Amino acid sequence: MGRSNDLAMPPGADAAALSRHLEAAHDQFVSTGQADPALRRLVLESWQRSVDGGVDPEKLLAPIRLDDESLVAIRDSHPLAPGMPVIRRLLVESAAEAGLLVAVSDAAGQLLWVEGDASLRARAEGMHFLAGADWSEASAGTNAPGTALALDRPVQIFGPEHLARQVTPWSCSAAPIHDPDTGAILGVLDLTGGPEVATPQSLTLVRATVAAVEAELRIHRLSPTVPAAVATSGWSIPTLDVLGGHGATLRHRTTTTRLSLRHSEILLLLAESADGMTAAELAVALSEDEQAQVTIRAELSRLRSALGPIELASRPYRLGNAISTDVTRVRDDLTTGLLRNAVARYRGPILPASTAPAVERLRDEIHMYVRSCLLAADDADALLSFADTPHGRDDFEIWERILAILPPTSPRHAQVAAHVARLDLDLG
Repeated sequence: MGRSNDLAMPPGADAAALSRHLEAAHDQFVSTGQADPALRRLVLESWQRSVDGGVDPEKLLAPIRLDDESLVAIRDSHPLAPGMPVIRRLLVESAAEAGLLVAVSDAAGQLLWVEGDASLRARAEGMHFLAGADWSEASAGTNAPGTALALDRPVQIFGPEHLARQVTPWSCSAAPIHDPDTGAILGVLDLTGGPEVATPQSLTLVRATVAAVEAELRIHRLSPTVPAAVATSGWSIPTLDVLGGHGATLRHRTTTTRLSLRHSEILLLLAESADGMTAAELAVALSEDEQAQVTIRAELSRLRSALGPIELASRPYRLGNAISTDVTRVRDDLTTGLLRNAVARYRGPILPASTAPAVERLRDEIHMYVRSCLLAADDADALLSFADTPHGRDDFEIWERILAILPPTSPRHAQVAAHVARLDLDLG
């Protein structure tokens, strides 16, 4: 098909023929795991990430994470709120007339605003494309807002390029919106509808609107009548999520920031360190190769800019604010015997893409702690919840433990026994 990686449907393409080709490629991937070589690399890699993360293309429905009260509170003080009048003026009004939808998410992929054609909004709600729903790639599979967040770049997804079966009739164009001061991702602007949304003109319109929003945010912050800091309501203690993600997500008050892998590693190590760390200690913790301390200091300087009001002190480097991490919360759940809570929080290994020695040690430590608590318990539900995840699917000891405590009358007993036999054969 020879398509550009940016454009889902190049000029002159036959939308119906392209849709039929992609439907066949989608069916082939879902049923066999084999990829059509003509698929865009962006799409194939996103499909693979989604499936590896446990996404079921046939049953997936984006989770709704924010109730009405939480949604109102976050909207009122979100850093993108000042940009909404620009989005409505440049995109929503024309989208509503054209029978399209405009959505704006936060940096974690949660939709905060979904506006446009009323009848299309009603249809979209059937697949949970509504304010409060989580359309990150990890939660909803391949889609323009979620994949744009995952890649930090504009993305178009045409029809069957979506991984979730029920989303394949839709098309969308999306682009990240960045903080004009720090460059951090604040959220994503998305245009959703039929095949016409996958045209080059639609992507150009979305990108132009994003540029206008970023310019408006810059002007808004320069205004003497507007405080430079982001809103003061919301989470009082910053939270850092590093489990199962390619990079960390930092939430402070109502601002959500997605960090690069290196900044994720550094912030996690500082959050884990009670006494702080020197540049030399961080250099050793981050790489087995000798790193110049000036390089580490440069990274810390860039991280300081991304942290906003969160203080990063030096000599040694340490956090001036208390930060709650999902790693700490898993530890606390395990210590207090809340095993099912711990398994639910443990979405995957710590920063699985990281090769930093200190992160690898912490990753192994937490994983073994979760496993040891599970193996010592008699909680079949907690064990099965862990075993059904990508990080537990091939854990022979966990499955053996389930088989040992699961009553023979349980509907899953035969399935578990068969899985244990397969794993035993593979190991043998």
